[in-house]
Amino acid sequence: MAKRAFTFPGQGSQAVGMGKDLADTYQEARNVFAEVDEALGQKLSAIMFEGPEDLLRLTENAQPALMAVSVAVTRVLAARGFALADHAAYVAGHSLGEYSALCAAGTFSLGDAARLLKIRGQAMQQAVPVGQGAMAAILGLDLETVMSAAADAGVGEICGVANDNAPGQVVISGHVGAVNRAIELLKAAGAKRALPLPVSAPFHCALMRPAADAMEEALSKVAMHAPVVPLVANVVAKPISDPEEIRRRLIEQVTGMVRWTESVRWMTTEGGVTDLVELGAGKVLSGLAKRISPDTAAVSIGTPADVDAFIAGLGA
Repeated sequence: MAKRAFTFPGQGSQAVGMGKDLADTYQEARNVFAEVDEALGQKLSAIMFEGPEDLLRLTENAQPALMAVSVAVTRVLAARGFALADHAAYVAGHSLGEYSALCAAGTFSLGDAARLLKIRGQAMQQAVPVGQGAMAAILGLDLETVMSAAADAGVGEICGVANDNAPGQVVISGHVGAVNRAIELLKAAGAKRALPLPVSAPFHCALMRPAADAMEEALSKVAMHAPVVPLVANVVAKPISDPEEIRRRLIEQVTGMVRWTESVRWMTTEGGVTDLVELGAGKVLSGLAKRISPDTAAVSIGTPADVDAFIAGLGA
């Protein structure tokens, strides 16, 4: 029998038009988008459905928007007899996707998740003046090589690994000069590619400390419940369920490394997961899953056609 983990995508999966076909098809999705709009006091759904792209791409909009699509898919499935509590052994989310996972699993209310991500997006954007930080994707080298080069490139500045996304796909983050030095070191070490990323801030490094402080304050004011299934947390790559530990790990996550490779490997080995089901916009996590654990089934559900195909497959 399949043992599933539900996974929830992070920033970069957003695209203008996301969620619109869900809203056009399902009342449950319309309800989610309306509730998020109300919680934020802005018509975020209009930006999601119609753009403009530069407005959707803003961190403070992209983060709650991606969460809204993920939760909409979760609720559409639940209304069709596929409730998370009954059909998933674990949840996991990539960076902001942890908030989507925790909302879907009942730790946060939808309104609180939207407000927290709005604060998180604004705080991450404001933590470092524009032009002082950078991120880069490093392809074709192992994690240890990238970590060593990032440390060597620091020389009085910050540079470290932000995301361990999959074997041979690591992202570094820090001061722009240090990141550029690391790129040159990693090219010399044989990286297939070392590409600066078009991001607005250097996420998941020590420069995000002001944002971590902002999230500590915001999370202290929000009611949290134990998730209906454990969260495999980014910063520890193992399952946690205690609300106080979840709160602490969400704060650490702002400056800490997203240990996605380890998280997926834990789920598919010690966790016994046979099926990884990505809920929300895009197919990024399913693509990473195929590289991390090629023998594990991976599927993405983000459109009405995906919903129909998934439910039909369950009845097969």
